[in-house]
Amino acid sequence: MKEQSSMNDTNNLNEMRAFIAETGKRLFDRHLMDLAGGNISVRVGELVCISPRYSGMRHHWNLRPEDVMVIDMNGTILEGAGELSRESKVHLKLHHEFGDMGTGIVHSHARNVLVFAAMARSLPPVLEATRKFGEVPVIDYAPAHSAQLSEYVAAGIRPNAERIRKQAAGVIAPYHGVFVMGKDLDAAADAVERLDTNAYCIMMGQMLGGSAMLADERAQMETAITTFDK
Repeated sequence: MKEQSSMNDTNNLNEMRAFIAETGKRLFDRHLMDLAGGNISVRVGELVCISPRYSGMRHHWNLRPEDVMVIDMNGTILEGAGELSRESKVHLKLHHEFGDMGTGIVHSHARNVLVFAAMARSLPPVLEATRKFGEVPVIDYAPAHSAQLSEYVAAGIRPNAERIRKQAAGVIAPYHGVFVMGKDLDAAADAVERLDTNAYCIMMGQMLGGSAMLADERAQMETAITTFDK
């Protein structure tokens, strides 16, 4: 029985490493990752599968399953060559604190959300598809390699942590990108794309003469949806 259990654990890890490689390429092709980086992780039991450092610059997100690293919850590398991502501290912090709510994390340099990161602005929901995430807050600045960034990201997600059980919760790291934790990797990746589309709609909507950050239009959406629900 022990051998069977060990074999199942190995199969689960191998499947997840392949899925992370596939997901990273898909996000890159959709301009939700870039050559500068981003990273993906998934907790499998007491271990974490995580994309390696330089997934963008060196691999162009054409990762092989064996490139994806397996680490323990303390960050010790168990499988995979290369280095851990600078933001691995954030991933481990979120897995430790919110691991009972979700398993998948995507740190993304999504093209349209990066505008909000560059402006250090939160991202309000203006689409029905993003209402479930609420307003995505912008956190205080901390360097990518720092432990302080992991504290700020966790603190930003904490008030919205229950959203992870439904799909995902995220924060914007100023001048950097977006961090999203989902109930699984599919949910996190889907949330990143919805948030990026939401950001695009805000910017394009203002070019069409919408109100600042589409505040009036957002109020109209909430009224319409609430009225219909009644």
